[in-house]
Amino acid sequence: MSRAFSATSGIATDVRQQLLSGVKTAMKTKDSVTSTTIRSILSEVYAADKSAGSPVSSSAITAILRRATSRRHDSAVQFINASRPDLAQKEHREADILAAFLPPLMSEADIDRILNEVIAEITLDGDSRKVLGQVYKTFYSKVDKSNVDTDTVKRKAKALLLTLE
Repeated sequence: MSRAFSATSGIATDVRQQLLSGVKTAMKTKDSVTSTTIRSILSEVYAADKSAGSPVSSSAITAILRRATSRRHDSAVQFINASRPDLAQKEHREADILAAFLPPLMSEADIDRILNEVIAEITLDGDSRKVLGQVYKTFYSKVDKSNVDTDTVKRKAKALLLTLE
């Protein structure tokens, strides 16, 4: 099955190939935690491929990785609250393994720069929620959503619009 996806054209092969080579390396070094963690992500990727009918994009794989990392951090917090530091440590280790495959998030300075460009482009008339929706729509048409922290974008966009009013 991996052979079919390794021949896939486009940028999706970057992250997909990194995951496949990571699982191969983990298997060769007999690192069961790493290989199991990466296999679980590959399983999610293959499920997304199947539901889409074709191999998913690199940004979709990145989104899957970010969600999985977030789930593991949330699980670790729950385990700590339940007085299970051993299981929390396992979840943190898995999150660290997955974080190695994630591209870095866009810097806040770049987010500010693009938001300022977007706000300069659109008309700021009407309901503030509609204007905010236009800002998000234009921003995400320029930037891949998987490469930014959406909470940071929301916070910065609202702050910039408040300063303009």
